[in-house]
Amino acid sequence: MAQNVQCCFQRYEKKYLLTPAQYQRIRGGLAAHMEEDSYGRYTICNIYYDTPDFQLIRASLEKPVYKEKLRLRSYGVPGKQDQVFVELKKKYKGVVYKRRAVMETQQAIDYLDGCLWPQPEGQICREIDWFLELYRPQPQVYIAYDREAMAGVAAERELRVTFDTNLRWRDTELDLQAGDYGAPILAGDNILMEIKIPGAAPVWLSHLLSENGVFATSFSKYGTCYREHLMSRIPQNMRKAVKSCA
Repeated sequence: MAQNVQCCFQRYEKKYLLTPAQYQRIRGGLAAHMEEDSYGRYTICNIYYDTPDFQLIRASLEKPVYKEKLRLRSYGVPGKQDQVFVELKKKYKGVVYKRRAVMETQQAIDYLDGCLWPQPEGQICREIDWFLELYRPQPQVYIAYDREAMAGVAAERELRVTFDTNLRWRDTELDLQAGDYGAPILAGDNILMEIKIPGAAPVWLSHLLSENGVFATSFSKYGTCYREHLMSRIPQNMRKAVKSCA
């Protein structure tokens, strides 16, 4: 999956929590306008990097105008020489900017640990270098989920809709090569839908959501994992109260 990939993104991302019944209706409605993307169904694995006191996710949950996070991502469980992504994701005034560098698994681990200088080094790596120097982050949590992805056709090729299920996490064996197991992040059988688009959503999609009572929600996989599972594990003097997920 790491071949011929896009490394820079600028788009809006809207999230929705669906019941199984809503998923069936929305998925059926999308079929008339979209198609399953070239990768179909797959598993996404992530290791999120943060400071020892979870400064980055705590700041994100306060809903600032600008926020950023760093993660190491693979599609499926990689081997040492498989390609993975070092991703720097930023959000400013509702617009998501993502920069990612493609490396072999062990190279990416060494780079994030400060033991390797990427070659060739370009603008994306310089942005990641700045982030690493500023925050000195370390691996904090592993999050994986199973994804079904759809892409627009014709004039709507840049429209993407994804459905994520079986969201799971662990804070041990923080290595993408260790397998995609983990405990559930959420109880219940909700499906997380994300709509990703560079501008306004097409009218037909707005009507489809409205007709099925589907409305955007504030949800972060890492934020929810921190709030529901990790926050209670860190010392009281390192916490900040959070009420919702950005």
